[in-house]
Amino acid sequence: MRMKIVLGLILLLSGSIYAQTQRVNPLNREMENYLKGKEAKVGVVVTDSVGNVVAWINGNTPFPMQSVFKFHIAMVMLAEIDQGRFTIDQKIKIKRSDLKTKTWSPIRDQYPKGTTLTIGEIIEYTVTLSDNNGCDLLLKLLGGPEVVEQFFVSRGYPNFSVKINEAQMHKSWEAQFKNWITPAESNRILIDFYHNKGPILTSTSRLFLLQTLFKTETGLNRLKGKLPEGAIVAHKTGSSGTNSKGVTAAANDIGIVILPDQTPFFISVFVSQSTENEKVNDAIIADLCVIAWDYFTNAME
Repeated sequence: MRMKIVLGLILLLSGSIYAQTQRVNPLNREMENYLKGKEAKVGVVVTDSVGNVVAWINGNTPFPMQSVFKFHIAMVMLAEIDQGRFTIDQKIKIKRSDLKTKTWSPIRDQYPKGTTLTIGEIIEYTVTLSDNNGCDLLLKLLGGPEVVEQFFVSRGYPNFSVKINEAQMHKSWEAQFKNWITPAESNRILIDFYHNKGPILTSTSRLFLLQTLFKTETGLNRLKGKLPEGAIVAHKTGSSGTNSKGVTAAANDIGIVILPDQTPFFISVFVSQSTENEKVNDAIIADLCVIAWDYFTNAME
């Protein structure tokens, strides 16, 4: 426990240094100027291909993940597959009772009476289409949300919390805040996943998940929304919807953006406590991403 606390303090202190130094960066200043007047709390961290932080706004602030955590769940399941505890083509029987009705679920829509899918197919539904029932099936196989949290915390990512599944998250507005991450931690995980530091996954599992993220169909107006046509982005979104007071707790998108020279940059954007409408929340994410894109592409010229 003491080691975990010390590690967390080190990361927080390093974050403070980043926050101070990045303010002199033109990208950071442009993003801060863009966010002036927006009725939302925004966290964004941008990192170049080799891990240098080039923008940092609220980088150490916890934000509710919502469906962003499906990326992390998929990582843990693939790590379990790599350890031989499951196989990617292992068939899982999905009963009608497994398919909650009052939730987003393309699996349920396609197979309302239940079906049998491989674990690989469930991962694809969960990540690419953000299927909530698929998410909870994976968590059940893994042994619960705490297994996902422990996987990352034990590997040196303490600013990460997964306490509940999608069904529990839907029970109350406040529940979603139990699953959180900081933008800085989000980017660290993205970078380490992409470069397979550790390694976290086998090359086969890493490639499978990366290709799945490239095919993400949700949030097309977010990170990808204003990039040049054909731009390649591996990403995962998360959304809370808006409560009766007109507040959006989470409009998120985290991803790996491939530049014209085929090098990546990493970006995590979390929009919270927003009284803007959905279109504006999506535009905030898209605009921040295109500002970063322009920063990197102009440096190539």
